[in-house]
Amino acid sequence: MKLIIAAIKPFKLEEVREALTAIGVRGMMVTEIKGFGSQSGHTEIYRGAEYAVNFVPKVKLEIVVKADMADQVVKTIEETARTEKIGDGKIFVLDVAQAVRVRTGEENEDAL
Repeated sequence: MKLIIAAIKPFKLEEVREALTAIGVRGMMVTEIKGFGSQSGHTEIYRGAEYAVNFVPKVKLEIVVKADMADQVVKTIEETARTEKIGDGKIFVLDVAQAVRVRTGEENEDAL
């Protein structure tokens, strides 16, 4: 099993969710986050005053899938979330040692 963590632009969330559902992803966790990377934030003007925004709003997706599906999920997120502008996000893939469905006690791939 693989854990895929993706940080994407918030306005791309629904499009990414629909694309992942279409390829068979059955669930994901979504968290609103703030961060910075290459873009290092930006400046905005509010009520006539300019101020620095050091952290940019993002959405973090956490998805656990069977190992043989991980590459397809990564490719789908990458293609769907891409705007070709700085700040499109990052995707990380990690190994998952164990998963348990709380309701039934099913384990590992059966818990997905």
